[in-house]
Amino acid sequence: MAEVDIAPRFGAELKDGFKPVNAWISNGVAWLDDIQQFYRERAAIEKEYSSKLYGLAKKNFEKKAKRSSSLSVGDTPSLTPGSLECASLTTWTTQLSVLESRAAEHDRYSAELILQIADPLKNLAARYEELRKSHAEYASKLERERDMSYGDLKKTKGRYDGACQEVENRRKKTESSFDHGKNKAQSAYQQQVMDMHNVKNTYLININVTNKQKSKYYHEYVPELLDSLQDLSETRVSQVNSLWLLAVQLETSALTRSTNHLHHLSSEIPRNDPKLDSMMFVRHNVAPWQEPQDMVFEPSPVWLDDSAMATDETAKIYLRNLLGKSKGQLRELKQEVDNKRREVENIKRIRRSIREGKDKRDEVELVKAMFSLQETLHQIERKRLTAEVETHTITFTVGDVSLGAQNHQFKSQTFKVPTNCDLCGERIWGLSAKGFDCRDCGYTCHSKCELKVPAECPGEQSKEDKKKLKVERQAASKAAPQTNGGQHDSASELPALSRSNTMDTLSSGYAASANRSVSGRLPSEEPTPDVASGPQPAASKPATLRKNRIVAPPPTQYISEMPANPPSRSGSNTSHPTERRAKMNYTYQATSDGEVSVDEGDDVTIVEPDDGSGWTSVRLSSHSTGLVPTSYLEFLPTPPPSERPISSYSSSSASLAGSIPGKKKGPAVAPKRGAKKLKYVEALYDYEARSDAEWSMSEGERFILVNKDGGDGWADVEKGGLTKSVPANYIQEV
Repeated sequence: MAEVDIAPRFGAELKDGFKPVNAWISNGVAWLDDIQQFYRERAAIEKEYSSKLYGLAKKNFEKKAKRSSSLSVGDTPSLTPGSLECASLTTWTTQLSVLESRAAEHDRYSAELILQIADPLKNLAARYEELRKSHAEYASKLERERDMSYGDLKKTKGRYDGACQEVENRRKKTESSFDHGKNKAQSAYQQQVMDMHNVKNTYLININVTNKQKSKYYHEYVPELLDSLQDLSETRVSQVNSLWLLAVQLETSALTRSTNHLHHLSSEIPRNDPKLDSMMFVRHNVAPWQEPQDMVFEPSPVWLDDSAMATDETAKIYLRNLLGKSKGQLRELKQEVDNKRREVENIKRIRRSIREGKDKRDEVELVKAMFSLQETLHQIERKRLTAEVETHTITFTVGDVSLGAQNHQFKSQTFKVPTNCDLCGERIWGLSAKGFDCRDCGYTCHSKCELKVPAECPGEQSKEDKKKLKVERQAASKAAPQTNGGQHDSASELPALSRSNTMDTLSSGYAASANRSVSGRLPSEEPTPDVASGPQPAASKPATLRKNRIVAPPPTQYISEMPANPPSRSGSNTSHPTERRAKMNYTYQATSDGEVSVDEGDDVTIVEPDDGSGWTSVRLSSHSTGLVPTSYLEFLPTPPPSERPISSYSSSSASLAGSIPGKKKGPAVAPKRGAKKLKYVEALYDYEARSDAEWSMSEGERFILVNKDGGDGWADVEKGGLTKSVPANYIQEV
């Protein structure tokens, strides 16, 4: 066969032809099973032939032993010859020994065919099939990525059409509105036009990205995959050639009489150039192919527009932020791409060394490693390409607007306390409250507002300066409507919502019948202190329903674990009598050993106070002793403690004495014994108490949490055996 002058390339010749190439490669891999089955059958024949030769030699050795004497010396010799044999028998013995050696040679050749040819072919077929499937999965992935890009573009087009429709609706509403709503409708119309421009710009950018990804798919990704499949096929042929040569060598050493035939076969096998198969396949599979057209801008049917990007000042803010983000990503992604490409080149050099016989590593494993690395490189390259197209599109349209911009150093943040967006003024809602804040100046915003924030960061600020900037930004966001997607913070225009205490059980010895003081906040009142903007003075709260509370004696373990620190402004009397009395607010029926049944209104004596488990040991008038739920008890003061001054700043659940009149509702379920654990909180900011019902705090100071915020903005904490109130957003659990 003639030498191949031109080495074909599937990627350059077949374009989008993965399916026929994959089927052709699959047939070639399946053919390896036929080849290895051939050598197994050949080995079985050689094994059977060897067994027959052994049988024949053994049979003739036995015959020779019976005839040895008569053939050598006759039937009645006068002198016993002993072990001597005639020359003919010796020659015959030599022939039989050669026959046994030939049988052993065929047996060895049979075992060599299995171990060195059939088994490696089976293993090779499995490994190449696995590698081919990896290519098929990768091809499917590329198709999904391409279809996903088309789908995303279609969705973006839909969002653009919807935004245009909304602009038209706003315009019609402006025309139909009267004088008192004209300005508001006009403002909404302008705002919707700005949002439509942003959606339009996104649509145009996505068109360029999709076109570039499409071009990469047909001119780089698929051709590279086809070249890789071609390389797999040619590698398979090379491996088969090596095994065929080995089989020939085994047979040459086992069957010397077939040397001439095997030499001819061994001279023919190397001439089987792997590229010949590829050339024939290419010549019979070339078909006409036309590249799909690029995507173009399609105007909305309800908004007559052209393909020019919006370049007004509002749109430039969005484009500037998007450009800065893309440029930052582009630098990192280019470096990653260069590193991955160097790694791929290193593997290719090692592979060439293996082909030249300088390296003894497994080539199939090396191909798998290179393929995995190329797949990773593809992912990074896609991201780099997207960032590059975004950067080029924006720069070509409006220039490098990121120059001189003082970008905020935003980082993703989960706000644990209510926080407002400094751009639109709205609350960052949600269970996780995910948004962004600037490391330097403390600017906070929604995730959706990130790209709308002007690049006007004042730089790194101190803690006090951040608080001042926060106040100014919040005032600015509420003073006027935002021009970049923001809205009025209407929270101050509506009556604040408040919720009543829904807890059925209070722990640490407080009366279960106590109700939390509830007061709806008027529209003119200040909101709850916001930790994100720094600590603010606690808002005054009406004391209409405020009742003095009775402080139960602290459990001993609280005192030992956290020593009492004299409060800065506490007038509570911490002395306790040796024996305390309590009254049952509800009937309780014992459910296990160690508990005691009591009726509503019974007086009991405290034997052992609640140790934090929610249960208290009491003694009845009948001298029976047992456990009852602490939440079922109302502790009686002995002697009555001095009343604590009414706090106009706290309406926490620590107020227990004198509950709001109403129908009593007992706890639905008694606490599980031994299930409660102490919880501690830590002060986030300094706070100065404004009454004896509150604790003064220093930043970092720790307390025992008694009751969380029930909706009024205050929490009850304990320290040194005393329970008082603190602002709930000034503390965090530790």
